[in-house]
Amino acid sequence: MYATTQNDITRQVVRVAQLLLAYGAESELVEEITQRLGHALGLESVEISISSNSLVLTSLSVGRCITTTRRIREHGINMTVVCELQRICLLTEKGIYGLNEVRKRVGRIQPKTYPAKYVVPMIGLSCASFCHLFGGDLNACLITFLASATGMFVRLSIAKRHYNLLLNFSVTAFVTTLIAQTGYQFDWTDTPKLPMAASVLMLVPGFPMINSISDMVKGQLNVGISRWGHATLLTVASVIGITIAMQIGGLFL
Repeated sequence: MYATTQNDITRQVVRVAQLLLAYGAESELVEEITQRLGHALGLESVEISISSNSLVLTSLSVGRCITTTRRIREHGINMTVVCELQRICLLTEKGIYGLNEVRKRVGRIQPKTYPAKYVVPMIGLSCASFCHLFGGDLNACLITFLASATGMFVRLSIAKRHYNLLLNFSVTAFVTTLIAQTGYQFDWTDTPKLPMAASVLMLVPGFPMINSISDMVKGQLNVGISRWGHATLLTVASVIGITIAMQIGGLFL
């Protein structure tokens, strides 16, 4: 294999690994996909080392090693991107895609997101459904819907401006709790506690927490601890927003 070809293959393989990590794939899946893709494109060996915010990849072909380093910038969880990269890997293994086609397909990948006009009411409906399952009455469900939908709108609005994610979660939790506690302030429901509990469920960092535990169980301690720490910080930021809102509402008095 020519050196230029090995360079091109290595660049594509490390780009795939970079995208997988950026969009929330677990570490073992990243290692598996990059090794399989490298072998399918003609490399003899692919070794990858993943840390909290970077990765190092070494490719071996005809006794020649190439090592490259990439920084990881999180773009949020998007399983559409992860599934598309897995699909590219599978089609490359079957011989349908070559290096040029892989380059084109990876370059065309764009994260798909649902419009806010659909996300906001659906989040409100899901949190209201949890309130109903917890035993909340109709008014409690309506308060939950309003609080969580408004909170999600605030969250998306802040995200568009690329503010720090911790600040985003804290402000969202504050606004959501401020609205949810109206059941206490105006005696609109017989179950005023439930809207406050159900409306902030959208802020639970479940996926990062699951990935962190999965990484630690499978031996990726550095990445697992980093993801666990990030998920914990998001939870703490949400708690700060909730606490401030409850303090303003006089619920701690």
